[in-house]
Amino acid sequence: MSDRILLATRKGFFDVRRVCGRWRIAATAFLGDQISMVLRDPRDGTVYAAQALGHFGVKLQRSETEGRTWHEVPAPAFPRAADAEKGPSVDYILALEPGGAAAPGRLWCGTIPGGLFRSDDRGASWRLDEALWNAPGRAEWRGGGFDKPGIDSICVDPRDPRHVTLAVSTGGVWQTADGGGSWRPTSEGMFAVYMPPERRKDPLVQDVHRLVQCAAAPEGLWAQHHNGVFRSTNGGRRWREVKAIRPSKFGFAVQVHPGDPDTAWFVPGVKDECRIPVDAKLVVARTRDGGASFEVLTRGLPQKDAYDLVHRHGLAVDATGTRLAMGSTTGHLWVSENAGSLWTLVSGNLPPIACVRFA
Repeated sequence: MSDRILLATRKGFFDVRRVCGRWRIAATAFLGDQISMVLRDPRDGTVYAAQALGHFGVKLQRSETEGRTWHEVPAPAFPRAADAEKGPSVDYILALEPGGAAAPGRLWCGTIPGGLFRSDDRGASWRLDEALWNAPGRAEWRGGGFDKPGIDSICVDPRDPRHVTLAVSTGGVWQTADGGGSWRPTSEGMFAVYMPPERRKDPLVQDVHRLVQCAAAPEGLWAQHHNGVFRSTNGGRRWREVKAIRPSKFGFAVQVHPGDPDTAWFVPGVKDECRIPVDAKLVVARTRDGGASFEVLTRGLPQKDAYDLVHRHGLAVDATGTRLAMGSTTGHLWVSENAGSLWTLVSGNLPPIACVRFA
């Protein structure tokens, strides 16, 4: 099991470690800065932290000393337009993933406003994926929770680093089989109840909050959509709605067991503008049979006056599939040592948490 959790929060980077059986904050960095994304690359141990500094823009920090020291590397940026005043700019780094064991040094980065960037030198330089940026239908993308569309999930097939599946809020699921040279939408089976009936099955208007892929069985993917939960068992080519989830089918976070594509976890809530737990009771929904049924897990979680929202990247599972961590917008961090059956509060005094990662 992993004894280390990295957090991206509204007010800094936090390194949480399990020492002598207890979790504690071991280190911090960039206190006061909004950190939108954090990643420890399992291939070489490099740690990345993305800063969202408002007027000062987006920055990317890299540590090769497990977070003890940091240095800034170039952040993804759109090619400069002839008229720089009118060209797009990166507002926020929403997803950051390693490019697979067979592609050392490769990173993928998803941003707002819907740009996908690739680095092949550990973040020393970035290139916009022009094929996706100029893909037919991309003009249909719209903002989900943000004013502009965002690429919020990037899944690299562990068998082939050229095969990448990503999710857009709002723009559906897209796949490449040639490392980003060409893309196609693969949202068949999803539907959007917020659209007029004639457009509800349009693959370009699907608001996918989060997409995850099973490491041991990459054909198995799960998606938390704005109006439901969807599952694919054929690599994301087709999706089916999962109707058994309770107490709600709305939410942002989802995780799949790394060794079992039938086991997944969700954090349901009240949809749209409300965005709080149902009946002010924070729960985790777990399925172990591919979505045919769900358990509502409550032990250790607040069941009264709970208003925690768990963002897209606020739920993490370690490589064993046994230990989970969950961080909320109210600054609570919980850990489960038994696949979610019981949760322990690690801290209730953190800044709002955007991303939780086991390292």
